[in-house]
Formats: sequence, structure tokens, C-alpha cells
Amino acid sequence: MSVSVLFVCLGNICRSPTAEVVFRTRVKAAGLEDRIHIDSVGTGDWHIGKAPDPRTQEAALRRGYSMAALRARQVSPADFANFDWVLAMDNANLADLEVMRPASYQGTLARFLDFADHTGVQEVPDPYYGGEDGFDTVLDLIEEGADGLLRRVREQL
Repeated sequence: MSVSVLFVCLGNICRSPTAEVVFRTRVKAAGLEDRIHIDSVGTGDWHIGKAPDPRTQEAALRRGYSMAALRARQVSPADFANFDWVLAMDNANLADLEVMRPASYQGTLARFLDFADHTGVQEVPDPYYGGEDGFDTVLDLIEEGADGLLRRVREQL
């Protein structure tokens, strides 16, 4: 059995690609890369085809995560057919996804940080217009969320 996970933010250049690479790294370390399919998207179309924000890439590289191969894409209705877990970075994106979700979708649609055990935070803040330290805060939250999510996803394998 395999499981598929989709991370969703606004433009797919900061938070969701960060979640994709962090979770992919956790999955690979657990030896589950052949059983868990991972991707990321944005609800908006402004950055389609573009690489993640340079500040996002720099913060990720400082922790050993490479985003060099990633390119932004926009969420589509087909994603609900292709992903068991559709995880939004914040409430606004979750609301957008709720509107798109087909009535037949049987997977999990939730906020990503609902799986973070110790953050006490519900939303991954958008660092795009914030200070440079916002990208490190995003990484801290996403690393915690990725650990909790991996524990939950393993239950389905």
C-alpha cells in the first residue's frame, strides 16, 4: 500500500515547497520513499513554473534541504483524486481547498500543523513579506509538523 501527501500554500514558493522537502527528507530517512508520494502546490497562479523564493531556498539550505528541482504549480481538482492527504499551511488556504473539494473526496483535508505535537500553533505564517527570521520560523514549525505527520501517515501503511 502507498500513501500520497500534498502540501498547499498560497503561491507554492515558500511554505508548501519547504514542507515538501522537509517531509521528503523525513520519509527517505525512514526508508519509506517508495511508499509515500509527496508534492506541493499553491492556490494562486502567480508563480507557476518558478523556483521557490530565494530566501526560502537559502534558509532550507542552511539546514541541509535542497529545493533546486522544485517548480511552483497551482492546485487543481485532479489533486483530490491523486492525494490521500491534502494539507493546507493556513486557514485561508484550507477554506479555498474546502470550496474545491469534490463531494466524493475520501482523503484527509486539514491544516498541516494539526499534526504538529508541540508547537501550539495552528497556521504556518507566510514569510514572504516578513523579515528574514520568518523563514527560519517556518522551518521550525514545518520540521515539527513533518515529524508528527510521518507518525500519522505510517499508521496507514
